Amino acid sequence: AHPAMPPPVPPDGGWGWMVVFGAFVSIGFAYAFPKGLAIFFKEIQDFFGTSYSEVAWISSIMLATTYGAGPISSILVNRYGSRPVVMFGGLLCGVGMISAAFCTSILQLYICVGFITGFGLALNLQPSVIIIGKYFLKRRPIANGLAMAGSPVMLCTLAPLNQFLFDNFGWRGSFLILGAILLNCCVAGALFRPIGAATASVKPQVTEEGKDALKEKITEEGVMEMSSPTNVSMENKTEEEGGKDCCEKINKYLDFSLFKHRGFLIYLIGNVLMFLGFFAPIVFLAPYAKHSGIDEYSAAFLLSILAIVDMVARPATGIIANSKWVRPRIQYFFSFSIAFNGTCHLLCPLASSYTGLVVYSSFYGLAFGMVCAMLFETLMDLVGAARFTSAVGLVTIAECCTILLGPPIGG
Repeated sequence: AHPAMPPPVPPDGGWGWMVVFGAFVSIGFAYAFPKGLAIFFKEIQDFFGTSYSEVAWISSIMLATTYGAGPISSILVNRYGSRPVVMFGGLLCGVGMISAAFCTSILQLYICVGFITGFGLALNLQPSVIIIGKYFLKRRPIANGLAMAGSPVMLCTLAPLNQFLFDNFGWRGSFLILGAILLNCCVAGALFRPIGAATASVKPQVTEEGKDALKEKITEEGVMEMSSPTNVSMENKTEEEGGKDCCEKINKYLDFSLFKHRGFLIYLIGNVLMFLGFFAPIVFLAPYAKHSGIDEYSAAFLLSILAIVDMVARPATGIIANSKWVRPRIQYFFSFSIAFNGTCHLLCPLASSYTGLVVYSSFYGLAFGMVCAMLFETLMDLVGAARFTSAVGLVTIAECCTILLGPPIGG
């Protein structure tokens, strides 16, 4: 291969669809698994004799780790490529859940389920989103929409499955089986075949980001010599420049110059604010229905309606976003879907009867699916595929705080 090899062209199909399937599985687990675990909480609470809030911390720690480990995940993907990161993540998830089956205190559950499995899920989520940008360009909105549909589909299957496992095997047996199921993320990761030459994880990185990186190198460091002399000069630098050197090293894997990018900043601020109220309605929908005097099964059914509409909405949004009218104005479409989401919630108090709530939850499912399908697509559109890895890492760590705060503040 020539040194100035052009970046591999996204095939927009072919093996790409297998990659979308792999992403569908690992994104589905990453989003749905912490929610699905709630079924075991009552039993674990009785078993260890703790309060409900102590048990609920399990899923909070898990979510926080999944979002907070965003930058670590990004750095690893930049370093080793998507495939090994996802396979390692799947392994961690499996190990975490299997060891959780042998826990004797709630603290050990925090570590096994919260930190180990949470970190495994973080390593599943981001590489899956990132690799879609490498495999798709023209059809990327569709691919993103299909992959994000993993979350509602998995939630619909995990909830009944968990209940079934729990009835038959108790929580320890269920955790063992769930650990085995999570090891399938390794299989999903194996589908993420690197694009381009054999050393794809290194080469495209250099080629894709070559232009940006060279510009930044010249402007930021003022170093005019190319690769080999810089290494020598870095070794000879004095101690005081060690800090700056470290920053440059981090900057190589996490691109902090994104904070100068106006679109990225607007996206970041908007998203962080949006996530304060984004998941709260899902958490409170069933309790609100019960409070209005609706029986428990009908209240739970509202969430099923939401999930089913959500399943259809995500791929559909992808297809609409890919049409030649919407694709150039994708940012406006994203803004519209957020506004639509907000309007749904503002109109919710008007729904007094059960029928009203059914209408609300179907519209909410639609709005939720639209926003989720476009979430990463708009970011890719803003910063481009090369800088997207860093962007995802920085965005998820900012979201982590508000996702944790949202439901308690709402409560």
